[in-house]
Amino acid sequence: MIKVLVVDDNPDIIAALDLLLGLHGYQVLTATTKKQALMVVAHQAIDLVIQDMNFEQGLTSGSEGQCLFYEIRAMKPQLAVILITAWTQLETAVELVKAGAADYLQKPWNDTRLLELVERYSGEGRDKPGKEYETKRADNKEQPQFIYQSQAMLALMADAEKVASAQVNVLITGANGSGKEKLADHLHQHSPRKNSPLIKVNMGAIPQELMEAELFGAEKGAYTGANQARKGRFEAADGGTLFLDEIGNLSLSGQMKLLRVLQTGEFERLGSNDTLKVDVRVLSATNSNLSQAIKQGQFREDLYYRLNVIELHLPVLKARKADILPLAEYFIGSDHKLSDDAKQYLLSCSWPGNVRELENACKRALVFAQDACIKAGDFKGLSTSNGADNEKQQIEQVLAKHGGVIKHAASELGLSRQALYRRLEKYRIDPCISG
Repeated sequence: MIKVLVVDDNPDIIAALDLLLGLHGYQVLTATTKKQALMVVAHQAIDLVIQDMNFEQGLTSGSEGQCLFYEIRAMKPQLAVILITAWTQLETAVELVKAGAADYLQKPWNDTRLLELVERYSGEGRDKPGKEYETKRADNKEQPQFIYQSQAMLALMADAEKVASAQVNVLITGANGSGKEKLADHLHQHSPRKNSPLIKVNMGAIPQELMEAELFGAEKGAYTGANQARKGRFEAADGGTLFLDEIGNLSLSGQMKLLRVLQTGEFERLGSNDTLKVDVRVLSATNSNLSQAIKQGQFREDLYYRLNVIELHLPVLKARKADILPLAEYFIGSDHKLSDDAKQYLLSCSWPGNVRELENACKRALVFAQDACIKAGDFKGLSTSNGADNEKQQIEQVLAKHGGVIKHAASELGLSRQALYRRLEKYRIDPCISG
């Protein structure tokens, strides 16, 4: 069983992570101080560390987390560390990622994103190829980024191979859960910038009032809570790649500043008159209709053409059925196999949550399976290809199961919260009634 060490002085955070990771099959060890954490690392076979940046009340610099990270690196250089950081320690977290930390998440974290990182860096997601398929893989040294054999993905990845080495900006489009972030990873890893930083920003997870400071940085006192000057993501990505996910959420004022950076490489931190210059390749992604947003005055047309020098579109999973079984074989691992009825069942599903939903479905099936052969009955609550009625019914069932809590329902469905809200509106589902 994968062992994850959680280091935080807040008992609520420890309890939340213990519950989340425990429900997904991880063994969780905890520590509330640096000393305790180092003792666990020294005497236990840990697969991954998730650590906060501060362990004493009143401290906000992140220096404690920085010190712990370097001591863990000295003890076990190959042990992956994921940082959980508040806004005030973000610059330190970015520096630690450059120094070898696996990744970082800002508080409050997204459960789906955290689980993706835990699987990626704990070793659980490695060395699990499907047994029955010769699959094409676009991968780095750590883990496969894509498993596919459909003609649609073969064509897309052929284009991606050409685009990766170019210095142009790329707009990645596709539905939630289709693999847009993984495609961005692939483009960076196969580009001349692969040894420079890849900095990711989820535009949908950042409050609008903090968006510009997140991208361009801020001087001390530039806004309420800015207790020290800090770099933005553009500075952190200098020489490398910046991935802007859910780009359609950027405000019009932020769009204007972004357009200027793309044109000139220049910008100013909030509260500063000093002009900074960076060399950054921008990859962006969206699941929304930017052309419609342009018509509605919500997105700048000139920015759209700057971002969309080349567009790569990821097809939905139901449009690339040849990839469903290879992906499922990968997700269940080499110790399990799919029965014939399970294979037919998976091929009949509509997959509104795409690859992310398939992955979650396979994880749940592993829990319900009675033996190494996974059967159709082990897959719970999936919608078949009969259409909207099945999807609506599935959403209602999952909402009822979770008492109408959008966060938990979206996670089980393999959707982002925004995507689930759109489906609630489409099918006129009241989550309160469902709860």
